[in-house]
Amino acid sequence: MRLTRMFLPTLKESPADAEVISHRLMTRSGMIRKVAAGIYNLLPMGLRVIRNVERIVREEMTRSGAQEVSMPFVLPAELWKESGRWDVYGSELLRVQDRHGRDFCLGPTHEEVVTDMVRREVRSYRQLPLNLFQIQTKFRDEIRPRFGLMRGREFVMKDAYSFHSTDECAEREYRNMYDTYMRIFERCGLLFRAVEAETGQIGGSFSHEFMVLASTGEDAIAGCSSCPYAANTERAEIGEPVAGMGPSPPDVKEKAIEEVRTPGMKSVEEVSAFLKVPPARLIKTLIYSTDKGPVAALVAGDCEINEAKLKRAVGTETLALADEKAVGGATGAPMGFAGPVGLRIPLYADWAVRDISGGVAGANSADAHIINVAPGRDFKARYGDLRAIREGDPCPRCGSPIEIKRGIEVGHIFKLGAKYSAAMNSTFLDENGGARPFIMGCYGIGIGRTAAAAIEQNHDAEGIIWPRPLAPFDCHLVPVNVNDSETVKASEAVYSSLVEKGYDVLYDDRDERAGVKFKDADLIGVPVRITVSSKTLKEGAVEVKERKAEGARLVKTECLAEEVKKILAVKCAPGG
Repeated sequence: MRLTRMFLPTLKESPADAEVISHRLMTRSGMIRKVAAGIYNLLPMGLRVIRNVERIVREEMTRSGAQEVSMPFVLPAELWKESGRWDVYGSELLRVQDRHGRDFCLGPTHEEVVTDMVRREVRSYRQLPLNLFQIQTKFRDEIRPRFGLMRGREFVMKDAYSFHSTDECAEREYRNMYDTYMRIFERCGLLFRAVEAETGQIGGSFSHEFMVLASTGEDAIAGCSSCPYAANTERAEIGEPVAGMGPSPPDVKEKAIEEVRTPGMKSVEEVSAFLKVPPARLIKTLIYSTDKGPVAALVAGDCEINEAKLKRAVGTETLALADEKAVGGATGAPMGFAGPVGLRIPLYADWAVRDISGGVAGANSADAHIINVAPGRDFKARYGDLRAIREGDPCPRCGSPIEIKRGIEVGHIFKLGAKYSAAMNSTFLDENGGARPFIMGCYGIGIGRTAAAAIEQNHDAEGIIWPRPLAPFDCHLVPVNVNDSETVKASEAVYSSLVEKGYDVLYDDRDERAGVKFKDADLIGVPVRITVSSKTLKEGAVEVKERKAEGARLVKTECLAEEVKKILAVKCAPGG
């Protein structure tokens, strides 16, 4: 492709609303342009990258045994009402009406539609298992769309759905998809990690996220320093500690509780300093509103509550910190003075709270706390893993220290069970002739998000450094002076030769200064840059530079094709 004929509007400066590296570089390199908040045009350079991601995904999904379909983008409300999600999905679901006043939504995901499709056509267990996938535009009305393709409202996604007659079959397909995703992201040349994750609004019994590791990632990942265990911090497990290991000074274990005045002191730091006790001996009491009524969550003062764990422990659909009125109704005190002693609502406590004695807690009275609190003696609670994991905590599998890294979610796989099939009466006949709901799985990959994550992981101060499998072109050909006939003649010969051998070449045939061309080449990030100049031609050579390498080298023109082949044929290691 000759650059003089390509629609490639590069920019010297980043747009003011671009907060992350991928958004800045995708805009500056002429890949995307904003249409509205969270909605973007893909320009030719950007579309080339997206098509490369799609190709890898499509090839590996087909290899796995999945079959490609295409489902509509505009979905009838009836199907969402059948599943029960029409009223609970939230404001991210963009609802519309047609001219007849019938309700529809723009598809954020397609569990309902695919379940309906399969229940109409699949009758017998003999037709199972079945895995159907599509690569299609989705829409989620994000409250704060940002970060370009990283968190847009309209985006391209690969979503797949599998149907099974047994749990065992569904788990085999889950493992098949896990292995498929590993191949996909390895082929994309990305450094990533598969982590245990929450199921969120999609539902189901368990899931894994696939995280591209990047210091700019939105998500925190807890990974073992020794074994393969990894989970996002919402899901990361903390094992039950050995009893008696808590911060419990022996001289206060048997003392009766005593109320002390703590005027205006609400935070852990304030109370800890005032009473001269370590934060680990404070019992932090948080009041939550749920669809089952108010509950109290207890963690040690030096820990943070993990709301995803609490939500699972309570078994609730909704969970939110109570407002001041609700806190007063549950405790009889203003915010900041809640404590477990005497509370008449369910108490859920982290393991670490169980071993605190000589503890400090709110007195459920304004400007007061109580000391010498002993769990078990002074209050009863349901104990479990409720706190957020921290760097250095022991791995729940092998005990080695946990490391916290940043990541960008690019894929997610779920074991759904019968959540949708049972709700929508989607059944098959088993070997005994009985009707049973399909056991389902769900598997998604953000196509544009994968491209953006690749940039977050692979860039420098000058621009993008594309992993070879995702790069929009194989080579970037730069003649230094298009007004020099020998340079142009040699450049045309190089261009024709490489194209004939099947390489995608971006040929910068613009009448621009060499510095401008080199700046754009670094910004765009094609793996191999070939520079032709009168100086190199005197030696019968061209200059070859790999985008990720420091220096360039001279290569004889007759050896160029072989050199390019050698560079591009090297197996792409993750992150390269």
